[in-house]
Amino acid sequence: MAARAKKRKIDNECRVFKRTWTAKYLFTEIKGKAVCLVCGTQVAVLKDYNLNRHYTTKHEDKYKNLSEKERARVSDALLAKLQTQQGLFTKLHTTREAAVRTSYVISHKIARKSKAFSDGEFIKECLLDSVTLICPEKKDAFENVSLSRRTVTRRVEDIAENLELQLKNRAADFEFFSLALDESCDVRDTAQLLIFLRGITAGFQVTEELAAMQSMKGTTTGNDLFTEVNACLEKLGLKWDNLAGVTTDGCPNLTGKNVGLLKRMQDKVTEINPVQKLTFLHCIIHQEVLCKIVLKMDHIVDVVTKTVNFIRARALNHRQFIALLEENEMEHGDISYHCSVRWLSLSKVLKSVWDLREQIQDFCVKKGHGVPELSDEDWVADLGFAVDVTALMNQLNVKLQCRGLFVHEMYTAVKAFMRKLQLISSQVKDNFLTHLPTLKEAIPNANHLHKYSATLEVLHAEFSRRFQDFKALENEMDMVSSPFTCSVDNASSDVQMELIDLQSDTLLAEHFRSVSLLDFYSSLKEENFPHLRNHAQRILVLFGSTYVCEQTFSVMKFNKSKHRSSVTDDHLSAVLRIATSDIQPDFNALVQNQNRLDYSH
Repeated sequence: MAARAKKRKIDNECRVFKRTWTAKYLFTEIKGKAVCLVCGTQVAVLKDYNLNRHYTTKHEDKYKNLSEKERARVSDALLAKLQTQQGLFTKLHTTREAAVRTSYVISHKIARKSKAFSDGEFIKECLLDSVTLICPEKKDAFENVSLSRRTVTRRVEDIAENLELQLKNRAADFEFFSLALDESCDVRDTAQLLIFLRGITAGFQVTEELAAMQSMKGTTTGNDLFTEVNACLEKLGLKWDNLAGVTTDGCPNLTGKNVGLLKRMQDKVTEINPVQKLTFLHCIIHQEVLCKIVLKMDHIVDVVTKTVNFIRARALNHRQFIALLEENEMEHGDISYHCSVRWLSLSKVLKSVWDLREQIQDFCVKKGHGVPELSDEDWVADLGFAVDVTALMNQLNVKLQCRGLFVHEMYTAVKAFMRKLQLISSQVKDNFLTHLPTLKEAIPNANHLHKYSATLEVLHAEFSRRFQDFKALENEMDMVSSPFTCSVDNASSDVQMELIDLQSDTLLAEHFRSVSLLDFYSSLKEENFPHLRNHAQRILVLFGSTYVCEQTFSVMKFNKSKHRSSVTDDHLSAVLRIATSDIQPDFNALVQNQNRLDYSH
């Protein structure tokens, strides 16, 4: 108690002493140091003798004749002046930081929206014009925002590095991860390999990000691709023994049995851990699109393509056809080309030709280019069937295109579609065409119905054949998506006991119905369900498709087009990382780092 009382007495004496600095010696305290209000000199040791000596030798002649009131007034004025100066410096520093942050935020938006770096200058012009009209007194603050082409380029590079650093930090916590790989050429024929990463932590937090865009100037063999993938994993600090699966589009240099990328990846994993299980999947969307081949619609597609090309390829024909549609007040204002590389193109073109078949026939006859197939009942019935079937496949395709879907969700959509095919096939035999409205409108005969039913059965068989890799995972996926209803006998031996414990717990069953799948598995106690949690992590981390790669290639072609072909590979990679990332850049760290760089000059 005596020590505390002594400390309080000393503190009080210090406070009294400091209050006398301003009036007696014209000093104030700033950050533990005494600062002279007159000349700004700092005195490190806070002693009465030091302050008195400075005042006596420097300023006593000027202020010795002042009364106490005059001295107090002068000291208050000097203190207010110093505080004003300090506030000005603080305000200038804050204003400068705000300008730098604004520059980073706008540059981030430019990259995310795939705009040219030089657009920053145009944006600044718009900002200055707007602030001049709305609040002209703040124009100086906006003029300090640097948005030149070179500045935006540097900002984009900094943001991309920051996002990569955050991804690397997250990757350190991954229990398992999987990769989605795809390779395509840009406008300058440079092969660009996209590597997407999906990782899961012990708390079942999932991260899906672009790991790297690797530019390949030479060959793109399996060995070349493996070298790039290995370099990417090393850069992010990812370990091969945590790799759960790889999903590709099925091209030979990726899936070759002897020298393909997947074979080399399997050899690498086996070398590190012989018992490690690695899952390879062929993109479920690509396989769904390839199933259209068995429909044998060439006699439909060829006629439709030629007819559309006749109308669209000649400007006069195209203008006159549009005028005809406007005159008849048709729902379709035009007719589009069929592009085979676009998943949804065929169905849309067939649908528009079906809806406009009468107008197309009249127009082509007037032009001396009649389409006899449009008057053939058999061909028209085949067209109606093609419209309905491709529309059903498009609905499935759209369901599979969502980003972030788990593999079991995608396969569930495929299984549902296969059941629909069986149902529709049986109904078509009985001339029940509720689910094929376009074919119903065409009024097919019995022979047509038998042919269409057989075609649907063949399509179902093709789906069953192509999705064998997903079929092999079905039991494991069911165990994760429906752990309370799946068969324990079909589960692997290491999780059977845990699965029985889980299915016997009514509280966990209620919890499963009320929360998301990730939240449910993260809530399971690791000491009670270690193998079940481990198995769920391996399944939930898998990519079901390479849709995210295809989506990014569209962004790449927009950024590196024939009008912007000089974009470097590094800058293209930075833009793609920013445009596809769900991670928010750390603007505070970027601004602080920029300030340190500026001060170092």
